[in-house]
Amino acid sequence: MEVKEPKTFKEQLNKLKERGCIIGDENYALDALQHINYYRLTAYFLPYRKNNGNYIKDITFNKVHRIYEFDRKLRILLLSIIEEIELMLRTQLSYYHSHKYGALGYMDENNYNKRHNHKDFIKRVERSIDKNKNQPFVAHHIEKYNSSFPLWVIIELFTTNDLSIFYADMPTIDRKAIALNLFGTTYSILPTWLHCLTILRNYCAHYSRLYYTIFPIKPLTPLGFSYNLWQQIFDYILVLKFLYPYPEKNDTAIIEPLKTLIYEYSDCINLNHIGFPTNWNQVLRESVPKREKLK
Repeated sequence: MEVKEPKTFKEQLNKLKERGCIIGDENYALDALQHINYYRLTAYFLPYRKNNGNYIKDITFNKVHRIYEFDRKLRILLLSIIEEIELMLRTQLSYYHSHKYGALGYMDENNYNKRHNHKDFIKRVERSIDKNKNQPFVAHHIEKYNSSFPLWVIIELFTTNDLSIFYADMPTIDRKAIALNLFGTTYSILPTWLHCLTILRNYCAHYSRLYYTIFPIKPLTPLGFSYNLWQQIFDYILVLKFLYPYPEKNDTAIIEPLKTLIYEYSDCINLNHIGFPTNWNQVLRESVPKREKLK
């Protein structure tokens, strides 16, 4: 099969017209196409695409472009929430582990469970050090401490995925303590939330589409919660709510900004396309029954 030839912006616009898209203002549409990759933008037409590749009746460029803008602003909002969760995870995991096993306990393979691949872990740590060797705190520990990094230092180089794997590789007793004491859930449920956190962070950081997307992993529903989680963005937002370190700020940090964003784009978005139930506001406000903490 031959690779398609590149098209000019005008040709891209004409292609949208041929497929049935209504272009109200050609200058507006051409300007948008010069700033947004055609391939990226056309993915937002998917809910309105027929089997023959054409678009359903009355679909406008302006509507799809506004859905794109909604998606962009949603990613920005979620990244700010993810940042707070990730920083808290770095703090809590390093605090727990270093106080139990020592500053360099993470270097001892005996402090992990059987699924842990210690050689691979050490290689990833060494690659992270080498990649960041010009950062002042990294250079300081290389020079002054002969490349010995306490966990609370090296964990600043961990990716969200590294944090998820680090937790998953802890002994059961440690995973259970962290899940219960930090999040009030079980050690079988928490890894799925951390996995979803990693996926969502990568989607947001790489500007991937959240709208009308089915994510690859289904997060487990917390015990006693009335709504069963699935694999759309609403379900992943619930995961952020479960992991969020400041429950008292749920309204101001998550719910109210979401309400404002949805209201702003209510003329073009479809809540079904992002997995929001009709009572989504109520579901987001529902408290998760907390299990008794370990003493």
